[in-house]
Amino acid sequence: MRFSDLKLNTPLLNALDDLGYDYATPIQAKAFPVISSGRDVVGIAQTGTGKTYAYLLPLLKQLKYSEQKHPRVLIIVPTRELVVQVEESLKELTPYINTRIGGVYGGANINTQKQLIFEGLDILVATPGRIIDLGLSKVLNLKKIQKLVLDEVDEVLNLGFRHQLETILDLLPEKKQSILFSATMTAEVKNIINTFFRAPLTVEIERSGTPLENIEQRIYEVKNFYTKVNLLRFLLSDKDTFSKALVFTKNKRVADKLFAQLENSSDSEGISVIHSNKSQNYRLQAIKGFQEGLHRILIATDVLARGIDIEGITHVINFDITDDPENYIHRIGRTGRAENEGNAISFVTENDQEILENVEALMDLKVAIADFPEEVEISSKMTEEEMPVEVIKPYQKKKSKEFAPGPAFHEKKEKNKKTNQGGSYRRELAKKYKKPKTRGQKRK
Repeated sequence: MRFSDLKLNTPLLNALDDLGYDYATPIQAKAFPVISSGRDVVGIAQTGTGKTYAYLLPLLKQLKYSEQKHPRVLIIVPTRELVVQVEESLKELTPYINTRIGGVYGGANINTQKQLIFEGLDILVATPGRIIDLGLSKVLNLKKIQKLVLDEVDEVLNLGFRHQLETILDLLPEKKQSILFSATMTAEVKNIINTFFRAPLTVEIERSGTPLENIEQRIYEVKNFYTKVNLLRFLLSDKDTFSKALVFTKNKRVADKLFAQLENSSDSEGISVIHSNKSQNYRLQAIKGFQEGLHRILIATDVLARGIDIEGITHVINFDITDDPENYIHRIGRTGRAENEGNAISFVTENDQEILENVEALMDLKVAIADFPEEVEISSKMTEEEMPVEVIKPYQKKKSKEFAPGPAFHEKKEKNKKTNQGGSYRRELAKKYKKPKTRGQKRK
């Protein structure tokens, strides 16, 4: 379906034309009339299907000019990066519309954000914690909200923002349109819908866990961290094929360690790393550099697994496979977007086999195992966490051979050694101090 078939107004059509977009994705085409009706809406669609434009286009079409100071549309997202991305999407769609747009999130100067809201906004994009902060300061009046969007709400709940989200929903006016978009439908998401939505209409494109068909997936079986590093270096040495690669690690420490390993390579200037311990400015610059091609490789934790739309990612490499099967779907969804071909590669150790089985069960798909390249060295070096841990069994006694003193044990000096000499010892003492041999009657 063409965007012109959606009966969009001319300013929006001109903006889409400038962006080079002619056809709506299935979720955009299906959600537009439902959201335009004013009913509460629940949208379920896989990552990379255009959910952001699916709710922005009908909202912008209906938004009338107003000089009201307080925002009328509130969009809640889980991370700072998504705030920036949604704000950028709004700016792309509104060059011919007089709409005031603002984004706020934690880790930035709250006084600057207060001033932004005080000057007046039509649409506010925010993370839950910062909304609470601004609401408590009475700068932000939530009672003026007419339309609410919860984007990637399952991730909002996964990050521990349930209490904040429920507090915000309680403070919002009852008479409003509520729109929820998510890639998965969990029990917690259903509870939010049942508690705060009024007879919502559901728009669903694909069931949760369905892998994107245009992404080629394969697995390499590896031994340990340093073998993974060797394999990754080998793959990334093909700069033409791996022209834009996003590498996921299991945590911040591994991300920094991997970056340090790759930083010594000849292509170190084309590598950046991002995780929650990095400053907000650093994170934004890392994403911008990756988007614009200044960096060929971006190492990241799951902070980038949800919602972030970076064009042209040729490969997603799971340096560490995630233990959350649904997160695997979100990770690989960073490639193969907008009907382009994508590639997903996962490094799997012996300890990851159960995790892999859970991922394959969710996707209902067996991922192909690739032959390990002969050119790659299989390292015997292990990290501290990979080293075997000696397990002490409960029945082992401290006097057993396993607990025999090592080289640091010193024998006692001869004079400090005591032996139990029984009665003979007492007799020797008696002779030494001339004690009476018997307890007879004392002499007068």
